[in-house]
This record gives sequence, structure tokens and C-alpha cells, in this order.
Amino acid sequence: LARHTGGSFIVRIEDTDQARKVEGAAESILESLRWLGLDWDEGPEVGGDYGPYFQSERLDIYQPIAKKLVEEGHAYLCYCSPQRLEEMRAEQMRRKEPPRYDRRCRNFSQGERLKLEGEVSSSVVRFKTPLEEETRFCDLLRGEVIFDNSSLDDFVILKADGYPTYHLANVVDDHMMEISHILRADEWLSSTPRHILLYRALGYEPPQFAHLPMILGEDRSKLSKRHGATSLLEYREQGYLPEAMMNFLALLGWSLDDKTEIIGRDQLIEHFSLERIGVTGAIFSQEKLAWMNGTYLRQLNLDEFSEKAIPFLEKGLPASISHPLPEEYIKQILPLVQERIKTLGDLPQLTDFFFIDELSYDGELLIQKGLTKKSTLEALRVSKDRLDKLVPRIVVPPEPQDLGLMVQLEAFNTESLEGALRPLAEELGLKTGQLFGTLRVAVTGRTTAPPLFQTMAVLGRERCLKRIQAALEKLTA
Repeated sequence: LARHTGGSFIVRIEDTDQARKVEGAAESILESLRWLGLDWDEGPEVGGDYGPYFQSERLDIYQPIAKKLVEEGHAYLCYCSPQRLEEMRAEQMRRKEPPRYDRRCRNFSQGERLKLEGEVSSSVVRFKTPLEEETRFCDLLRGEVIFDNSSLDDFVILKADGYPTYHLANVVDDHMMEISHILRADEWLSSTPRHILLYRALGYEPPQFAHLPMILGEDRSKLSKRHGATSLLEYREQGYLPEAMMNFLALLGWSLDDKTEIIGRDQLIEHFSLERIGVTGAIFSQEKLAWMNGTYLRQLNLDEFSEKAIPFLEKGLPASISHPLPEEYIKQILPLVQERIKTLGDLPQLTDFFFIDELSYDGELLIQKGLTKKSTLEALRVSKDRLDKLVPRIVVPPEPQDLGLMVQLEAFNTESLEGALRPLAEELGLKTGQLFGTLRVAVTGRTTAPPLFQTMAVLGRERCLKRIQAALEKLTA
């Protein structure tokens, strides 16, 4: 929305809840945004005219404002202990009432307050919510929203440790940073009347609000770890591309039209509008994300694919394999798996047989349906003999002066392999699927692998012959 309208996109770290603060969390958030390409115009590491952008560094702004609200009668000091509040909520729940503060400290006299201040070591500041009438505001997605003030409690705006709550800090910062639009999850919709009341008490003009649909699991409950939800950076580690993740997230609750699934960043900026956002929860489908990521991977050219793939191969292949991996060899392998891959993290498991020296598999896998051990051994022996005859040959240019350009061609290629092995199935009285299935297991250790002839060509003559010999020994052991 900021890019579409020519506005500013601001990052602000809301770290006022010290009890829940996690070391490194802010850095992880910023790294996640950078990975997605969500570059910010103001905020940490960038600066701006309205900093600082960590709320924990703005305490000297919030505390005087909270004091001013108390002095003007919009807020009051609450001296209730955590134990009293816990007992109060337990009793309310026992009576099946909504848990909320009972306003015990709201109407204390000055004398009562002075007495409590001498007895109690700490206090919080609560907003004095009007007891009657309604609070109305316009949500850009939902239209007019109305709350009865009687349904709201006297919420805390400044905690005993001197830190503001979300309610006060965001209202103050949104005003001071001249925020025009707030887009947030619809779970904050019920907090918005509190914020509207704070804006009014402080004499601020509220920004425009749009409360976005929540992301749901496939069982339509709020997305959580039990649905497999994880952090953005973990998706990066699993081998998802930022372009695919950005595309996928953008379509959770928003759409360009009724059919477009793949849409790039520039298109998103050009076409984005609040009008296309729905208000019902959006389903996070891991299957769709994997499909979309695979689509983006298949759009990469070989150099791009190789650059992204090599770190995952270096990290995921067995340590016994010689490192660094040969880039040219990798570039022969990658086209064989590019159509099948869903994440870069799949690559080591899909391609390890191209790198390891000795395969480990159950010899019974060599015996295809309809074959016996004897017929399988025969197929392997004849295939090995036929492949053994595929040797390099010399092509001599027709013009004597071009003898310096004499070229040696490797005859062990896709075409020669197919020419040698496809007729062999008929000669042996086998179906091509039976012969090729046996050879696939022999040279890859897998029942499913990339196309056989291309795979064998990349593995090379000596390695294929060695593996077929090992398969023969496995069956005769």
C-alpha cells in the first residue's frame, strides 16, 4: 500500500513488554523483512525524522503523557496488587462473567490516594473509560464499527515498571510519527475503541484503520505451531525463495482477480488495493506454498538455479563427499531435478547418489515385478556388456588443414545409451519398464529418480559400470 500510493513504509519495534522480550527477536524481524525484499523508508538501521524507532527508547515521551492524562481526569492510578487482580478475575470467571477490572481505584478521594501511596510500593495508570454511550470508528474494510462503552474496561496504559502498554505507546507514536494508515490483524479490532478514546482524550486525530483477516490453518483455526507454522527465516533455511513466499503471503486475503496465482513484486505494487482484501480468514496451505515455490524454482535459468542450489548441497550432502563441490558437474545434475523440486532443501536427498561412491539399498529392489532373480541377473550382465562397448571415438575433420581441430566425442551420452538399451529389452524378452527399473535401482539405489538415460550420462561410463557390477554382486552374495 505504501509503495502503491507513494507513501512511506515504516518499521517500529514495539518492545515495551519486557517480560516477553526475546533476545535477538528484533534482529530476526528485520532480517525477515530484508529477505522478503520489504525495504523500509524509516526505522532501525535506516533512521528518519521521527525516531527513535524502538519504543523502549521513547519512555521519556510516554511517561509525561500518562501523567498529563491523570491530571486532566482521563486516567487514574491503580494500586491493586497482582494477587488481588488474580483473585478478582477468578471470581468473575466462577460467576461466568467476562474478566475485567472492577474499577476499585477509579473513584478514590485524594486522601485515600495519598494513604495508598504511602502503603503500596507500586502502581499502574489506567484509562478512565466512559461508562455510557458508544465509541464509533470507520474501518476501511468493514465500514462503521460500533462498541458500547459499557463493554470496555479501564485498561492499563502505563505499567508499574514505567513502560507503556501497547495501547498508549502506539497511539502516541502513531500521532508523533504522523502515521496515516494502520493495517493490522482483526484480532486488534476489539482494542480499537480503546485507542479511539485515547486519541480523543489526547486531542489527536486518529489515523485510518484496516483490520486484516487472520491467517488460519487448514482446519480453519488460528494458525499455530501445531499446523506447522514457523518463522520466515526457517522457511528460508528450508529452501523457499523470497519471491515465492512474498507471492504466497500477498494472496492470503488479497487477490488480483479470480485466476492469477503467480504475481511478482512490481505487479503487486502496481495493482494492490484495499478493496480486494476480504474480511474472512485466509487459509495457509503448506501444499500450495510448496507448489508455488516449485513454480518459481522452475523459472530460474541454470546459472541462477546453480547459485541458489550450491549452498544447500554443500550443507546437506554427506561430509564424506569431497568439498567444495564441482560447479560444472552440479550444472549437469540440476536440469534433471528442476522439474521435480519443490524446495532447495530437497536437493541433497534428490541428488546424493550423483556424489557418493557406494550405494546402499535392498537388493530385492533390483528384481522388478514379473522378473526372477535369474532373469534380473541376466539383464544386468547383458546391459553391462552392452554399455562396456560404448567407448570414446575420434571425429576427424574432413579437411587436412583442420586436423588441429580433431575432436574426441564421449559416446556415453543420452542418445547412445537409449540406442543401446531400448532394443535390449526386446532382445531379452522384457518390458522396457522392467529393464529400465532394474538399471535405475542399480545405478541410483532408488526406485524413482530423474530420467534414466540422462542420469546415466551424467554419472558417466565408469561409475555406471561399477554400480552395475556392484548390483550383480549384491544379487549373488
